[in-house]
Amino acid sequence: MVPGAGLPPPPGASAAASHPSGGGLAADIRYTEYGIPHIVADDYPDLGFGVGWAQAADQVCTLADGFVTVRGERSRYFGAEGRPDGSHSSASTNLAGDLFFKGVREAGTVEKLLRQPAPAGPSDEVKDLMRGWAAGYNAWLAQQKITDPACAGKDWVQPVTALDVAANAYALVITAGQADVVDNIVAAAPPAAGTAHAPAAHRRQSAGRAVAAVRSRLARGEGSMGSNAVAFRGDTTANGHGLFLANPHYPWSGGRRFWQSQITIPGELDTAGGSLLGLPTPTIGHNAHVAWSHTVATGVPMNFHQLTLDPSDPASYLVDGKPERMTPRTVTVPVKDGPDVRRTQWWTRYGPVVTGYGDLDLPWTNRTAYAIGDPNAAQLRIFDTSLGFGKARDVAGVQQALRRWQGMPWVNTVASDSAGRTLYTQSQVVPRITDELAGRCSTALGRELYPATGLAVLDGARSDCAPGRDRDAVQPGIFGPSAMPTLTDAPYVENSNDSPWLANADRPITGYPRVFGDIGTPRALRTRGAVEDVAALADRGGLTVAGLQRQQFANRVPAGDLAAADTARACAALPGGTATGSDGKAVDVSEACRVIGSWDRTVRTDSKGALLFDRFWRRLNGKVSQTDLWKTPFDPADPVHTPRTLNTAAPGFATTLADAVAELRAARIPLAAPLGEHQFVVRNGKRIPVSGGVHGLGVWNMTVGQWNPADGGYTEVLHGSSYIQAVAFTGGGCPVDARTLLTYSQSSNPRSPHYSDQTELYSANRMTRSRFCEKDVLASPQLRVVHVRGH
Repeated sequence: MVPGAGLPPPPGASAAASHPSGGGLAADIRYTEYGIPHIVADDYPDLGFGVGWAQAADQVCTLADGFVTVRGERSRYFGAEGRPDGSHSSASTNLAGDLFFKGVREAGTVEKLLRQPAPAGPSDEVKDLMRGWAAGYNAWLAQQKITDPACAGKDWVQPVTALDVAANAYALVITAGQADVVDNIVAAAPPAAGTAHAPAAHRRQSAGRAVAAVRSRLARGEGSMGSNAVAFRGDTTANGHGLFLANPHYPWSGGRRFWQSQITIPGELDTAGGSLLGLPTPTIGHNAHVAWSHTVATGVPMNFHQLTLDPSDPASYLVDGKPERMTPRTVTVPVKDGPDVRRTQWWTRYGPVVTGYGDLDLPWTNRTAYAIGDPNAAQLRIFDTSLGFGKARDVAGVQQALRRWQGMPWVNTVASDSAGRTLYTQSQVVPRITDELAGRCSTALGRELYPATGLAVLDGARSDCAPGRDRDAVQPGIFGPSAMPTLTDAPYVENSNDSPWLANADRPITGYPRVFGDIGTPRALRTRGAVEDVAALADRGGLTVAGLQRQQFANRVPAGDLAAADTARACAALPGGTATGSDGKAVDVSEACRVIGSWDRTVRTDSKGALLFDRFWRRLNGKVSQTDLWKTPFDPADPVHTPRTLNTAAPGFATTLADAVAELRAARIPLAAPLGEHQFVVRNGKRIPVSGGVHGLGVWNMTVGQWNPADGGYTEVLHGSSYIQAVAFTGGGCPVDARTLLTYSQSSNPRSPHYSDQTELYSANRMTRSRFCEKDVLASPQLRVVHVRGH
């Protein structure tokens, strides 16, 4: 057992068997350009050690902050009312997050999952990786001095255990389930004795408002996680091998940052890519044979159960007419400069009781309560699924990893391989809610929500209404691999966070239950633009990795192509060149007509008019419904090109244009200013222009900025393009030609030389040429080899 690692060796294994050297853990880290580590080790404990060391070197403060979160200790160090960064849950305060995560820790939830035999639980290799990662992180803390001012000298930076590593991953797995309703879990309490029955809040809400509330929560707006990924078949490429482009959209700060590396156990494993912090293997990446990525899926990975309560006890609920007592989970949280806080959560056979979901109220009355069912809260298979991708030799191997481990919680998988095959699959952990089950068991609220959103509200008073189990499912209550929407060997497969339906526009996927997503409905502009672009590329053929890099930075705005010309014409037709703003004041918009008319329809840093159109388009979409926005309605027979033709007569058109013009003038931003002058980040005092645009504009290269007009516009990237990879298979000496980019760079330490070096590349629309093969690593002019060892 690695000292302090927190997990025992596999049953019957000796320390020597767990780590054949029988001595201290060690690894070689070869750093190349931009601080990218290539970690080589003899076995899995050593590999985990090297990864833990290298991640700590780049991201110790971010990692330490996350470990404080999953231990439920934020209130102790930072105060109860502080606000977490959202990396691990939706908790609005440190106290709420602590109550939840400390409850998870005290219930032994993660330990129970770790004790399950594989494949329900983690493999011995993954347990070794977690032990090694914890030991490597701890060794770095013991042997190095923290220079990052964010946590230097702070008492909350402490050694970790393998249990902490697993708990960090567990928080990621339940992101779209229990972790998304933390406030509602810790606030749930039985009504006081004698309280009169209150009608369910959702009955006071119209069906439309309930559906809108759920849709809003599931979509989570412009700042939510998302991604693009596309795989091309061999007959579309210049050399007949597969080609792949991945562009995930994740936060630029906090615990959901990617970190780039290559990890190697000679003869066993050799893979490169981007890992989410705290994970020991790449989440998105490639090896010599296959490249893969993930996009946030439309499958709803949880559901609600409406409980019928025992009339004599609101903490008991009926199942098949028999009462079951809820299980109280009482948690005590120490608070900095204040008394400890003690609260009780209430758990049922389905999961914890909740009081709402976003703006949808789910009140606990004398008659009714609601519990969240989250099958991801009963799995920790993401480690082995990702490790399986790293070992795969083709897309069939990726599918095999998905079938065996079934550990992707809320994402699709897209892949291509050296043989030129392609794969799209929505193989995620989803509650086994068939349309038949939803039709038979939905409550009144569920009958409103499920058809429109895929969120089921089932009758918790009937045991036959619990999600069933497929024969090929590794876990009760989820769909098995054979049920997953999948498309193989299409000329291209693409996903930009819409449902599986149009992974390839010529081969639509249908027939899946509503819980996976919708069919025959309007696609987001980002999907429409992406399908237009990649279908044209596939038809043209002769594709190369350099061409994919150009596609990544094309920065085309589909909304501009659809609406800019109509906007400019309608603007020019306004009497006197003026429009009335929402404040009732007349605004001269004549210059805006010319700027939008001559805009190049891109969001490149030198694009003039992009910022004006962006501010106008956001307002217009907030004011005018999609039904009223377009003259030509959506046609399911032509989903890529409809709806279209902007309805400039829609009420609010002129007002939003006036407001956008007035806003920029008030901020002293010229209407024709180049985008990069007003969309940028500042790193160590240097302003770095940033291209890209938001989901609502349909831009592939997604950038969600923090709007601060007093300081010049979009002054920080909150979320957007993060770890980008374009991968070609060559069939030659080095079988991979990959271009990569970590947009926000390897380190969040402002004193690191790798704090903003790749951000500069991103600003210049450049990527790095990956050094995957050994000869290329050793040929790096910036090669620096570090042998790391525990003491």
